[in-house]
Amino acid sequence: MVKNLFFVTLAVMALCSCKTLTPEQQAAKEIKEALQEKADSIKFNFADKSLTDMDFVLEAGSLVFKNGTRAYVNSSTNYIAVSGDKAVVQVAPYNSGGPNGIGGVTVEGTPSHFKIKTDKKGNRQASFSVTGINISATVSITLIKDSNRAIALVNPNFNSNSITLDGR
Repeated sequence: MVKNLFFVTLAVMALCSCKTLTPEQQAAKEIKEALQEKADSIKFNFADKSLTDMDFVLEAGSLVFKNGTRAYVNSSTNYIAVSGDKAVVQVAPYNSGGPNGIGGVTVEGTPSHFKIKTDKKGNRQASFSVTGINISATVSITLIKDSNRAIALVNPNFNSNSITLDGR
């Protein structure tokens, strides 16, 4: 009996704590969600045009290393920039040292073999190679549908230490 009373009390408390939205609140929530979807669509279209025109900067907020560990990084030192016939891949997961002096590697060069396609989910995928003075890499960027979020996989041609940049 005490057990049943406990469960009934618990069920009543759970039902009382549920918050239902008034019709006005529900309408406002739906409008807010529709506006957010429209804003995300606009961001995607702008990012897609920039990607197609080869005139963009992907600023990474985090890096994922080959072993799966994630590091949150500064976007001013971790980015991929392409403008016409110039490309820069800058990765600096550490705060000091490294070949570029700021804790990482920089590949500056000419982008080549640029390809762009759309996958089944509507994501845009671009790939290209960057050849610098001493370093070259292959870059594959996936622009997530209806957002300006992008994930870029950078594969250096001189070793197998690939790295993923996650950003906007």
